[in-house]
Parts: sequence; C-alpha cells; structure tokens
Amino acid sequence: MPIVAEPYAPAAERLGISQDELLAHLEQMKERGGLRRVAAILFHRRAGFSANGMGVWRVPEDQILEIGPRMAAFRGISHCYQRPTYEDWPYSVFTMAHGRSKEECDAILDAIAAETGIEERATLYSSTEFKKIRLLYFTDDFKREWERRDA
Repeated sequence: MPIVAEPYAPAAERLGISQDELLAHLEQMKERGGLRRVAAILFHRRAGFSANGMGVWRVPEDQILEIGPRMAAFRGISHCYQRPTYEDWPYSVFTMAHGRSKEECDAILDAIAAETGIEERATLYSSTEFKKIRLLYFTDDFKREWERRDA
C-alpha cells in the first residue's frame, strides 16, 4: 500500500462519516478501553530491508519518558516501547532497527547509544520472519455466526 496523507479518509468515506468524526470515534473507543492503538504493519522485507535488530536498552526508570521518544525518532526505528525489567533482564526500552544489512542496523543502534549516552544494551537479531496478518473484525462469518446464535 502506498503512503497517503490522509489514511483514515477512505474508511470514513465507506462509513459515510467525516474523517474527523471517525478519528473522534476511535479516540472515544480508546478512552473507554475498547481500543488500545491503531498501527501500521511494516513488511520490512518487501520495503527493501533485509535485516533487523531489536536493540534492548537499560534505561534508568526516571529517564525513560525523556529518552524513549528520542530513540523512537531515529531513522530506521519502526518500534520503540517500554517493557518490564526482571532480575536477570535489566532492559526496559526496546527499539526495532531495520536496515539493508546487520551492519546498518548496528550503525543505527550505535548512533542511538552515542546520542543518548545509554551504553548498556544488547541486540537481538531476527532469524525468521513469521507471517503477519491483519486482525479482521465483524467479518461475514462473524455476522452469520452472531445471527445464528443471537438473532
């Protein structure tokens, strides 16, 4: 799919509402706990990236909210999120770096370390890409099953 300026416009049009109304509805769903997030799926190999490395970082708790967004802003980073730490796993921030080679991924993560001053990290490299599928809601099968069961 191409990148478009207003990705919600086609869905809003199909629903017969404005894009602003759709976005407001999604925000309400999020506030009610019915929706956590909306995200794109990156098929990185199709996009020309043959390597990826998950940089896991030991970021002090009191610096995560400041450093996390800085890490996320680096070119080549598609994901950046906080995870719990454990006695044997001290890494609190995860960043997914994509590149055309392992060396390119390493360079991205090295640049993050240099910029943030966070040196304690490990890199986990993918060996297999699993099938990514979109979660489908309210399919025809769902409607038929609902009608059979509840109508």
